[in-house]
Amino acid sequence: MAGSENVYIAEDGTIKAADAKVKVPVREQDPKIRATNFDEVCYGYNQEEAIAEASRCLNCKNAKCIAGCPVEIDIPAFIQQVKNGEFAKAYETISSSSALPAICGRVCPQETQCEGVWIRGMKGDAISIGKLERFVADWAKEQNIKPLSCTLKNGHKVAVIGSGPAGLTCAGDLARIGYDVTIFEALHKPGGVLLYGIPEFRLPKDAVVAPEIENVMDMGVKIETNTIIGKSVYIDELFEEGYEAVFIGSGAGLPVFMGIPGENANGVFSANEYLTRNNLMKAFRDDYDTPIKCGKKVVVVGGGNVAMDATRTALRLGSEVHIVYRRTEAELPARVEEVGHAKEEGVIFDLLTNPVEILTDDDQWVKGIKCIRMELGEPDASGRRRPIPVEGSEFEIDCDIVIMALGTSPNPLISSTTEGLDTNKKKCIIADEADGKTSKEGVFAGGDAVTGAATVILAMGAGKDAAKGIDEYIRNRSK
Repeated sequence: MAGSENVYIAEDGTIKAADAKVKVPVREQDPKIRATNFDEVCYGYNQEEAIAEASRCLNCKNAKCIAGCPVEIDIPAFIQQVKNGEFAKAYETISSSSALPAICGRVCPQETQCEGVWIRGMKGDAISIGKLERFVADWAKEQNIKPLSCTLKNGHKVAVIGSGPAGLTCAGDLARIGYDVTIFEALHKPGGVLLYGIPEFRLPKDAVVAPEIENVMDMGVKIETNTIIGKSVYIDELFEEGYEAVFIGSGAGLPVFMGIPGENANGVFSANEYLTRNNLMKAFRDDYDTPIKCGKKVVVVGGGNVAMDATRTALRLGSEVHIVYRRTEAELPARVEEVGHAKEEGVIFDLLTNPVEILTDDDQWVKGIKCIRMELGEPDASGRRRPIPVEGSEFEIDCDIVIMALGTSPNPLISSTTEGLDTNKKKCIIADEADGKTSKEGVFAGGDAVTGAATVILAMGAGKDAAKGIDEYIRNRSK
């Protein structure tokens, strides 16, 4: 039969996994080939593989996986539908909770969420929930199946600031129940971090991101690009224009630096700038004129998913790439899958290493980075063991590009131009975790603008909670 050697046809005609304790592996590009291109690394499941993987589900009564999902997808239901070959029903189940299933199936850290609490994982490999979600979403797109939308409008207007995962989710959920929603996006294209932050080889823009945004717009959501809230228009003006509530999902795009000598040298990038040039402005393509200095040898400082994205992008642009991280591999905050892919592609990991100075030539171009060896001490406030410098262990790494991937914080433009909107010392908007309410009447917020840099799915969960909060707020005002 077509498909994986890890599946077989049972006596009842159903397709099964060859070993119920082992997940059906997903096909990927060869590491040596993919390290030279920006095509998607993972090919995903075909129908036979998806059905076989779904057949491993125990269909347990106490489904912990739902609680592990920030947008509360009915995971057991959609997996049973896949198992039965009912892909359209599976898409209806998923899309009733998630506005961006094709995206989440690719970038959501399932291993620490729904898959991490999966009972099957106690008796073997966890079910590949993310790969199954991706399969269903991709199948629906191929069949031109759209998520259900509301045909009856309720006459209430809501403004959403930012078209990233939080904004798209909030807007989609509100539109689904009848609200007239407009998203205001500062950039010239919608998508937020999905567009500028995540590389093409992990999340294809035209094939995946654009159709998901189109699905949200098909529900009636309008998107106005090139509109900077706090400059082009202010939040108070949105209320004057008839919007009854505002959701702030503007993300966290302000890069963080170390404050070490030489950080202002030519050849030092924030990961945010480096990835934006490549992902949004297509610097990796020969038919675009976006300037980017590739570098013969690149050092990326950091160990999160953004660091892996910057690292693997630089590698594909032809550079030898080093990751410099002050803890061990066990403490790397990046997804295990992304770390594994980086290693397979040839990225060099310099662990227990911390930069202390960026070295420059006479023209102030980067020529290297001075580092110090670290050792792990007692756990810090994050629960991870605190890195301690080893005295006298300084050494240098020659390089001509340094990329700082140390996290981001919210741009303070919106909060500084909106009276009555409280923020914390990190300039994050203070909002209620349950419903997104802020200190300003009618204003809600969620995602990275509230938490600082986090994951796509957590931002979506916040957008979903805020949509419920906005609906309750407007209904109570209308009584």
